[in-house]
Amino acid sequence: MSEIFYAREIFHYFLHFIFPFFIAKVFFKDHWRKAYLIMIATMAVDIDHIFADPIFDPNRASIGFHPLHTYPAIAVYFLGTVFFKGYYKIASVGLLFHMFTDFQDYYFWQ
Repeated sequence: MSEIFYAREIFHYFLHFIFPFFIAKVFFKDHWRKAYLIMIATMAVDIDHIFADPIFDPNRASIGFHPLHTYPAIAVYFLGTVFFKGYYKIASVGLLFHMFTDFQDYYFWQ
């Protein structure tokens, strides 16, 4: 069981910190460094975890539980990828990918 836990954690943080680099290099070639940093900065969305008790629970799905991880919030992030340009679009992509990462962390590893 502990091997699965470690694989889950490694994969989770790989998706949060490393994979956005590839997204930035492929989709935002001209300014990939800023795009990568913006996508990393979108992890600040996890500030909503401080309202939960306990703050971290590996057996709780973030999606649909924390205020900035709700489906209406995700819809706003998606709309940002459609209607925004520049850095706002990059932030929206980062937020959507963050939600995917949190989604897979709970639903794919159970």
